[in-house]
Amino acid sequence: MPVAGGARGWLILGAVVEEEVEVVLGVDGVEVVLRCLPASSLLRALRDAGLTATPGGCEQGECGSCTVLVDGVSVCACLVNAGTVAGCEVRTVAGLASPDLEAAMARNGTVQCGFCTPGFVVSSEALLAGGGVPSRDEVREALAGNLCRCTGYAGLVEAVMEVARERAG
Repeated sequence: MPVAGGARGWLILGAVVEEEVEVVLGVDGVEVVLRCLPASSLLRALRDAGLTATPGGCEQGECGSCTVLVDGVSVCACLVNAGTVAGCEVRTVAGLASPDLEAAMARNGTVQCGFCTPGFVVSSEALLAGGGVPSRDEVREALAGNLCRCTGYAGLVEAVMEVARERAG
C-alpha cells in the first residue's frame, strides 16, 4: 500500500489524508479516544494524547522499551498502527501493579539507567500472567525483545524467576 508523509498530509492509496482519525480503545482500564493521523504508531498516538508512561526508544521495534500489552499480547507500540487497536485493551507499564517484580529487579541489580525497565516489566508481566513457574529458557524467550545495555540479563531472569516462585506460593 503506497504511503508517504509530508507537510500537506498523508498520501494513502492515492488520496491525501490530512485529517486525524479517532481511535477508541481501552488504556489501562479507561476508555480513551486517540486522535491521530491514519499512519500513526500506537506509541506516537499514546504519547501525543499525554499518556507518556510508555517511553519511545528506537521507534523501529529493536529495543523493546515501548512494549505494551494489546489484549494480553506483548507488542512493541512503535510497530503497531494505532488504528488496528480500535476496540482493544492496551495495558501500559502505568496500568500494571508490579511492586513485587520491581522490587525483585532492584534486589537483583537490574535497575540502573531505567530506560529499559518499562519494557521489561510489561514483558515479564505478560509471561507471569500465565501462572506457574516458567523455565529459565521461557523467561529468556519472553524477554528476548527487550534490550539492556547497563546490567545484562542474568539478574533480570533471576528477578522474574523469583517473582514467579513467590506468586506460585
